[in-house]
Amino acid sequence: MKASFWHERWESGQLGFHQEKVNSLLAKYWPRLELASDDGVFVPLCGKSLDMAWIRDQGHPVIGIELSPIAIKDFFEAESLAYTEEEHGALHRFSSSGYELYRGDFFDLEASDLDSVRAVYDRASLIALPPDMRARYAKKLISALPAEAKILLVTIEYDQSKMSGPPHSVPPAEVDDLFGDAFEIEDLETSPPSEPGPRFKERGLDVWQEHVKLLKRRDRSV
Repeated sequence: MKASFWHERWESGQLGFHQEKVNSLLAKYWPRLELASDDGVFVPLCGKSLDMAWIRDQGHPVIGIELSPIAIKDFFEAESLAYTEEEHGALHRFSSSGYELYRGDFFDLEASDLDSVRAVYDRASLIALPPDMRARYAKKLISALPAEAKILLVTIEYDQSKMSGPPHSVPPAEVDDLFGDAFEIEDLETSPPSEPGPRFKERGLDVWQEHVKLLKRRDRSV
């Protein structure tokens, strides 16, 4: 998958992946992260997600990264927030009160950019990536995140012969393969099989499931 794919989506307004309301699973399982009020939260491939504003409303600084400057500017405009811009190594940083949103390639993030992060919220990042990039993504997260950081991960699972991603099907076994060596993985919820939304039914998909997982770094001292 090339960056041009996502740039074209934003430029043409093909935003079927964008949710028009805060994800209910975020609020439901947020307490399980057990964060201090000022702990930073990282939202990878953040788009203009309303979930970021919800997280900020809980008192947490939000760090995000997104390929498209359109998405980041749209987010700040929707929230009526002024922002500043500056070059930041290979990335471009947009800053506002409680937000640092980076425009650029996720893989260009440095560990120092995530020093304040104590939680990752991934609802739309892992499932946006094809298999080879999911392995790179997991490796990058594992190496760049502080040891204390937890991950609240939401994935979907479906018959991939019915629809090609994105969003991609990422079953629990793959999450175990990607993250199990570094993190203890707790299954928080698996939804009953259900019909997807109309735009996915139009693509041939008739049923899917959501999985919610909490990832905590393994204690290597024992």
